[in-house]
Amino acid sequence: MKARFAVLPLCALALSAGAPPPAKDTGVRITVKVTDLRNDKGLLRACMTTAQSDFPDCKDTASIHATSVNARESGVTFTFDGVKPGRYAIALLHDENSNGKADRVLGMMPKEGFGFSRDAPVRMGPPKFRDAAFDMGTSDRELTIKMRYLL
Repeated sequence: MKARFAVLPLCALALSAGAPPPAKDTGVRITVKVTDLRNDKGLLRACMTTAQSDFPDCKDTASIHATSVNARESGVTFTFDGVKPGRYAIALLHDENSNGKADRVLGMMPKEGFGFSRDAPVRMGPPKFRDAAFDMGTSDRELTIKMRYLL
């Protein structure tokens, strides 16, 4: 259990550095509505990838779309522009203290909120890519993701 929670959320390194944005003239747009944030503190960090090996950590900046927005308890909406058709998964981190990493209690349990596309279940660690993955076609799309907090 310790090792699996140690990799739980997510994207903090890639997102704090800020991956280069995709070209806005190509592809389509995915609009993501995030619900159930517990407070207005810090940032909501999001990454989206087609690479199973990059999920949920999003370390390979070449294979991800990433963004950070101010957290709002009432909810947050953001977009990924320039998305090409493919199979994607999204990982979210509510970085409440804006330190660019997923804080943990006793080195294993996530202290901050997290979420995944398709509201993929978390069982003894982060979900697998296949559980969070969705297919993106050639039309704009809207998704809703619920934030979760273990502590």
